[in-house]
Amino acid sequence: MPDLTARLRVGFHWRGGPDVAFADITEWWRDPAVLRELPPAVAALVPGEPTVVLGPASRGTLLGALVAAHLGVGLVEVRKNDRVALHWSFYTHRTLPEIYHEGGAVLSFRRALVRPDDRVLCVDDWIESGAQALAIHDMVTEIGATWLGLACVVDDLGDRADIRSQLSLRALMTATDLY
Repeated sequence: MPDLTARLRVGFHWRGGPDVAFADITEWWRDPAVLRELPPAVAALVPGEPTVVLGPASRGTLLGALVAAHLGVGLVEVRKNDRVALHWSFYTHRTLPEIYHEGGAVLSFRRALVRPDDRVLCVDDWIESGAQALAIHDMVTEIGATWLGLACVVDDLGDRADIRSQLSLRALMTATDLY
């Protein structure tokens, strides 16, 4: 049986054409070995013992749920464009900058789900600009919780060491590993 990173490469495809290309990772979720091996591998990336996992919608929530179940902790879904969050003070939210491909999108979660004594692990499948993760980091630190770091499957930040450092980012592979 091939190792996890080999399986991830096999289940990955660049789709589209020269003007618009996108990363297709949908085969990862079809492979039972990836579903079994990915949660402990991602959880082991960031040191510390989280009390909660945050996962941005949608694939970060899917992967975050798997990692949270592996760790025996809860999951907080970070929602995108939840209209309710903008009208209620018991939500914390941030508007994403234009550098994010959905510039102007709003990320949010219910404030009471992340407590000041929490140790937070953020989990996502892919990081490209860092906009989502930086917004989540800001929301977590605003609450007073401890940010342990961001664990990703694919790091596509390029030369952005400043963002990697700020987020305490660790990843299983880089986007260049998939070319």
